[in-house]
Amino acid sequence: MEGRSINPLEPALQPTPPVSVELAPPHADSGTRAAPRRSPVRSELSSILKRIPPLWWLRNRLRGSFCASLRHVAGIRESRDIFAELLRTQNAASPPPELSSSRQIAAPYPELRRFCRADRACRRTDVIFVTGRFRSGSTLVWNLFRHLPAFTAYYEPFNERRWFDPRTRGSHVDASHLEVCDYWAEYDGLELLASYFSADWKFQHLYMPAHAWNPAMQRYLELLIEKAPGRPVLQFNEMDLRLPWLRARFPGARILHIFRHPRDQWCSTLGRNLASSASHTLRHFAAADGFYLLRWGEDLHRYFPFLTLEQHAHPYELFYQIWKLSYLFGRLHADVSISFESLVQSPEPTLRNVFETLAIAGLPVNTLLPLVKPVPLGKWRSYAAAEWFEAIEQRVDLTFDDYAATTNPVTLSSQTQHPIS
Repeated sequence: MEGRSINPLEPALQPTPPVSVELAPPHADSGTRAAPRRSPVRSELSSILKRIPPLWWLRNRLRGSFCASLRHVAGIRESRDIFAELLRTQNAASPPPELSSSRQIAAPYPELRRFCRADRACRRTDVIFVTGRFRSGSTLVWNLFRHLPAFTAYYEPFNERRWFDPRTRGSHVDASHLEVCDYWAEYDGLELLASYFSADWKFQHLYMPAHAWNPAMQRYLELLIEKAPGRPVLQFNEMDLRLPWLRARFPGARILHIFRHPRDQWCSTLGRNLASSASHTLRHFAAADGFYLLRWGEDLHRYFPFLTLEQHAHPYELFYQIWKLSYLFGRLHADVSISFESLVQSPEPTLRNVFETLAIAGLPVNTLLPLVKPVPLGKWRSYAAAEWFEAIEQRVDLTFDDYAATTNPVTLSSQTQHPIS
């Protein structure tokens, strides 16, 4: 599998080739620094106040008092704690590299034994993570593993219905999830997960670099792995942009990434609102937002400031931006990426390739084929013209190119980067 992608639509999903963007000329005197511009209104107001000495004195006195108050507040311990917590939750500070040397440097005294848990669940090599955006086919992949007796497949561990709690999980099953009777059977008896679970995982800190610190999330995943009677499979819709963290914390795990054509996936997220949403803007999209697009956009904008949150924009622009981020992260960090289209159109060869890549042998692939139902593709053509989609996608692709112009690209991994033994 070249580049670990199993995708018959690959040419259509390639990013737009880079284009040259003409930049404004540099400052006339490149050896000097341009003076910061002052607002004309501010300059005019200062000029008026200077002509009235009492007002100018009062202005300076109030300004000095205000700045002194800010310094005082900034020096309070609670303020510094708030700021430090903000930096931590936004992944702004990397851990000191010296800490990683503690495993190599021997303790200076025999009493100071270095304690570590080599048998932690995060070190296991039999774990499989399935990651994909909402309506990408990730539930289908989960259900396929669920029907294999040797596996224990957990459905959406971060779901706000808290599958481990019979009081909150309810009984509803999405009618579009064919051959699924429940989501929670694997969670029965795992009430202890409540001590670590956080509903914020669904909506906050959706991007997590490798150095991110979230011990509760890690322990929650470890407990699911430890309690699984079979080989553990964990399926997520919120993990694509956290894959650097997941790869760093669970280095021996296998990661399967599934994606879907963004236009069809967009239409699938709209459900009953498909016909009425073509003219929507972000301002009026909340009622049709069944898969948290607005909340995800608000959180991810803190890390990716180019995301479109302007109220007059069509929501497909934000959707495609997040789809593109998820696709890039999945291709770069997963062991294997497959398209939804390949899975439903050619299930047998796709599944055999997936199982081979994940070092799973001897599975009865033929018994899984009845679970894969035909799905009509290309529904987006009844939503809007191709030119409408292309205009938005081109704008997004160019923005990605401009924003990443000064960064070094991450090398697209092949199976040799994450060896499968």
